[in-house]
Amino acid sequence: MPIQRVDVAPCLDYSDYDAGEKGAMRLARKKWIKAKMLDDPFTFNPVARITVGAIGRPGHRTFFLQASQGERVLTLKLEKEHLYALARGIDNLLEELERDEICAQLPAQVPSASALALQEPIDCAYQIVQMGLAYDQTSRLILLVAFAAAIADETDTAHAHFWATMDQMRCLSRRAREVAAQGRPICPLCQQPMDPDGHTCPRHNGHSRKPFAR
Repeated sequence: MPIQRVDVAPCLDYSDYDAGEKGAMRLARKKWIKAKMLDDPFTFNPVARITVGAIGRPGHRTFFLQASQGERVLTLKLEKEHLYALARGIDNLLEELERDEICAQLPAQVPSASALALQEPIDCAYQIVQMGLAYDQTSRLILLVAFAAAIADETDTAHAHFWATMDQMRCLSRRAREVAAQGRPICPLCQQPMDPDGHTCPRHNGHSRKPFAR
């Protein structure tokens, strides 16, 4: 699934107001948006930490996106395909920003493994359905938007917003690829994942269940 590009904020029309009114309205809206962000459990502007991880053995892993800000922590469930799509989307956006000389092409400072580990206990009530990325020129941060549905009730939906630095996003892309690659190895013949206790390869007419090397 591709990562969509999203607008950082809707365009507002102040054309019918004079300069003083426009300034007052913009200031009031900024204060209103800031207050809403502080009250919104799905908004992190900016994140102190953002990472992905998995729980379970290969073939039966559950994947999570987790962000924190102070004592606030939000964990969202996602699929393995989301990890690959997220990494590609971040890399493509950073390449565009580097090409437009908005940011320098620098290697990401890789945090320690403990810094990237999921924070427990895992309290997750929503699952990501779709994601989007944008560059916020005002804050010079990258915005990740995640549209999620409640695991217990798909009609209960939410939009999570995560503002992060370019370096944080570079690290998130690298982490997403690493977590995705830690799963089951791919059979070189049928290109399907191989289970630890053996693999029935259709290229062998389903007769081979030779366990792969651990």
